[in-house]
Amino acid sequence: MSTDPRPIGVFDSGIGGLTVLKHLARRLPHERFVYLGDTARVPYGNRSDETVRLYAQQCAEFLLKHDVKMIVVACNTVSAVAMDHLRAFVPVPVVSVIEPAAAEAAAATRNQHIGVIGTRATIGSDAYAKAIQRSAASAFVHSRACPLFVPLVEEGWLDTAATRAIAEEYLRPLQAQEIDTLVLGCTHYPLLAPVLHDLLPGVHLIDCGACTAAEAARVLESTDEVAAEIPRMDLYVTDVTPSFTTLARQFLGMPVDDPVVVSLEALTLNSVRQGGRP
Repeated sequence: MSTDPRPIGVFDSGIGGLTVLKHLARRLPHERFVYLGDTARVPYGNRSDETVRLYAQQCAEFLLKHDVKMIVVACNTVSAVAMDHLRAFVPVPVVSVIEPAAAEAAAATRNQHIGVIGTRATIGSDAYAKAIQRSAASAFVHSRACPLFVPLVEEGWLDTAATRAIAEEYLRPLQAQEIDTLVLGCTHYPLLAPVLHDLLPGVHLIDCGACTAAEAARVLESTDEVAAEIPRMDLYVTDVTPSFTTLARQFLGMPVDDPVVVSLEALTLNSVRQGGRP
């Protein structure tokens, strides 16, 4: 069996995509990864579709300059509005977070009632509902925007009374629909899984990061491009905040090195500066 030592590229509008990177590293333990978080321009959800496509193209071009063999789009907003655009010009496979999770949800449901939670932009795009119904035309998809979940996770309030109260409010309409499957349609949301499990006993939670990692592995294995390298993660961001290291460790589940900062002006020129210094 042949191998391909080139790295896998991963990008997100911020650091939430590190939860996807965590699953990729577990599923593909001998790969090298290049991660770009566009933290200077997060969130993408309040941008026009045209702007999201532009930002996605810039991120993809940056990763291609690192000779990646695949690009994983670890951003639900980009996955919802820019996949056709990316696949039209990117010369390597491009994997989104929406399609694999939607297929998994369609396969997992028993009563055909599937819930989807995400940011307002992701839910407003209806991308998950459309993708689920492509796999299961008879499924009833019940979507719910949960905009407060992201700041709660980034504040570290993963299991507090306030978090539970907000989650109960968000989930009540989904409980009323008797869903048996729930898609966590935001890369931050898996960190709230213990609370969600408690509030939705018996409901199968779909982690889009785990589904995406499985799909990436399937694509690489089908073309004999899995690597047999010493694993490595190179992290790039367009801005570093004081909380980055703490959040990155929480999202990845392991210590991380300081990221390399990419200036917005040089994003597509592959010009970088280490640790914020020229």
